[in-house]
Amino acid sequence: MSEEQQKESVEHLDLHQKSDLKKTLFTSGEGRCLLMGVGLAFVFTLWLGVKLLLVPEDSQVLIGMTATQIIFGRAAGLAFGYSMGLEHTTVIPICVLVESIIVLIFYPLFVFSWRHLLVIKRLRNLFERIRKAAENRKDIVRSYGIAGLFVFVWLPFWMTGPLVGCVIGFMIGLRTWVNIGVVLSGTYVAIIGWAVFLRQFHERVASYSSYATMGLLVLLLFIIIVGNLLYRTSHENINKD
Repeated sequence: MSEEQQKESVEHLDLHQKSDLKKTLFTSGEGRCLLMGVGLAFVFTLWLGVKLLLVPEDSQVLIGMTATQIIFGRAAGLAFGYSMGLEHTTVIPICVLVESIIVLIFYPLFVFSWRHLLVIKRLRNLFERIRKAAENRKDIVRSYGIAGLFVFVWLPFWMTGPLVGCVIGFMIGLRTWVNIGVVLSGTYVAIIGWAVFLRQFHERVASYSSYATMGLLVLLLFIIIVGNLLYRTSHENINKD
């Protein structure tokens, strides 16, 4: 096959994939999830932008909480919010919204990547880690079905978050909206549990020193970073063996 023929073949394949992706985006459950997640992300970003213009200080705190949650997880995001003096009525809804957006966007992208409809190179390593974590735990969850998936997402253990939970639900054959509903329900219950615990802990620590709450956040971030590094190192060693 000549180079021109190879280029034409690749272009034809790309057009075919784009056509399949467009159809899937509007007709499949995963496509609707992605559109909903993008819509929520747009509204949330617009709201933060308006607050940044009207109330810059409050908006900066919310942006910091959102960024912390996306990078380090829900516990870190909640701790950041409480360390900045925010109340339950602000911290919990923001955390719920951010987790919902993450699930509604990244889960469909994983499924599209799995089906080779859309491959994003920058997310390939992340999806591979999530896939391996899901495969290692799917048999345990499968034994208990929907209840097992709910508990798996709710438990505050390493690599038991909503993204891994969604992928497990996908692997064990749950319908899209059942999968999303169970995972988000477990996530919301976990958020409320973390919020109550961290708020009470924050109040007790704050009674000793005004700097203690920030120290708690730094300690939590340190534990998360070290835990992530240890998890990656252990799995790299397992793969080498």
